[in-house]
Amino acid sequence: MNQAQRIAEYKEYSPRDSRFTEERYLLFLEDITAVFDGFKALDIEALGIEYNELRVIIGPNGAGKTTLCDVVSGKTRPTTGSVFFDGADITQQTEAEIALRGIGRKFQTPTVFDSLTTYENMELALPGHYRLWSNLFGSTTNAQRERIMEILERVGLADELHREAKYLSHGQRQWLAISTLVLSDPKLLLVDEPAAGLTDAETALTAELLLELKEDHTLIVIEHDMDFVRQLDSFVTVLNEGIIMAEGMMHEVQQNEEVIEAYLGR
Repeated sequence: MNQAQRIAEYKEYSPRDSRFTEERYLLFLEDITAVFDGFKALDIEALGIEYNELRVIIGPNGAGKTTLCDVVSGKTRPTTGSVFFDGADITQQTEAEIALRGIGRKFQTPTVFDSLTTYENMELALPGHYRLWSNLFGSTTNAQRERIMEILERVGLADELHREAKYLSHGQRQWLAISTLVLSDPKLLLVDEPAAGLTDAETALTAELLLELKEDHTLIVIEHDMDFVRQLDSFVTVLNEGIIMAEGMMHEVQQNEEVIEAYLGR
């Protein structure tokens, strides 16, 4: 399917024209632009992310990948257009309101509290616990503790419960950051370059983890590591200069002449 056909398919499910959009797409962007000091960083006619889909966004530096995540998460308000999430127009909502709706974000640099242990970081990530700092310890229920341990065991951090985060390896810190995000049970996870700085073994485990998360969540993964993208074996959107250049599986987009010229190289 070429990009023109893809746009036609998106338009068939446009929130303005179809009542079926929310049945198919958890997230839908329509006529989105983001302009900064006269520079158009993002110009997306239509983009839909389906329920329980893992979508990979690739493109050269400055392509608009981070701006896209900023618009979806509410960090940046688009200049024009609309963002629809889970059947609601969230374009004018604040970052906090959007987070409460179920959009979680992991930035490229792991955002964990260095002075807290692995387990304490997870406790703090429990819904509502950021308001209960003074009563944090001992305030978790048995069900919450079991959920924390279930997640930490899956990412191989169960033996690091009492280790302060600053002593974890880079890969372990990435997994802890993803784990704290998963603990809040968002409907959509925005994950920025999860494979950056990881060993081959850590990269493979991270790919497995993200694919497992797709069973219960929708994911948008921003990534530069093409080997990691191939491991995810998922639908890919290629951004260039703020515009969607191509979409398809990795083996399809890597044969696209425009993509080769702009990003992948020959």
